[in-house]
Amino acid sequence: MKLSTIFFILAFSLQSYSQDKPAYKVFTGEGKKADYADMIKELSKAEIVLFGELHDDPIAHWLELEMTKSLFTVKEKNLALGAEMFEADNQLLIDEYLQGVYDASKFEAEVKLWKNYKTDYKPLLDFAKSNNLMFIATNVPRRYAAVVNKKGFEGLETLNSEAKRYFAPLPFPYDPEVKCYKDMLSMGGMGGDSTSHVSVNFPKAQAVKDATMAHFILKNWSKGKLFIHYNGSYHSRNFEGIVWYLKKSNPDLKIAAVETVQQDTVETLEKSNNNIATFVIAIPSSMTRTYK
Repeated sequence: MKLSTIFFILAFSLQSYSQDKPAYKVFTGEGKKADYADMIKELSKAEIVLFGELHDDPIAHWLELEMTKSLFTVKEKNLALGAEMFEADNQLLIDEYLQGVYDASKFEAEVKLWKNYKTDYKPLLDFAKSNNLMFIATNVPRRYAAVVNKKGFEGLETLNSEAKRYFAPLPFPYDPEVKCYKDMLSMGGMGGDSTSHVSVNFPKAQAVKDATMAHFILKNWSKGKLFIHYNGSYHSRNFEGIVWYLKKSNPDLKIAAVETVQQDTVETLEKSNNNIATFVIAIPSSMTRTYK
């Protein structure tokens, strides 16, 4: 083999092994390349920021915390946090924990927690605790979403006044033609099985979550503040779900959305992911999952 050929093979091999393996890439909603600093600069101008996470993605959870830290350096005490992962009837427990009434073990024994709480949501809650920030439990208690799934919104009317404190005031608007709700029917629900039967109440159970999260975000937001909300991607993708309800209540709100997506390659944004949010974070589909 010629020496020149050997050098060519060696150079090609070194180049191949030296290529970066980015854990994520940031894009604007239009699919243009951006960077983390661009994103923080733009998000700091908003009044509400919705971070649509992939629940089992470690990069999404890491970025939620890093984004919160970065926005805190800009907004300081004018920052409030909230999350889908905590239900509204647990707000007293969260407030007491943030105030140091009792330690983490007692809090965790009583509050309803997702199974990835300690790795993925505890750091956010503890950041709020360390910096004297509000952390709002925004989601409807799951038992009331189950009522809607079984009986429709009419089922909520039968509950007492104490129960009604924990979801959006009735009656709240609902449009079955909004794409995220329409898709849940046409695709057979979140599983995507078009052959399965799905009740018309199924997307309504999603809507009561979206309406309730929007309600508690607005209840705890005021002019001059920035409210960061962490939620599953489906609740804010395409500026629907929570965003739809926020805009219904206050059309003038400055809302920014961040969406996380999985792609085989993150060098460019796939066309199907264009315009789903203000910023789209592409994460390799080979990324390790935090839980199954």
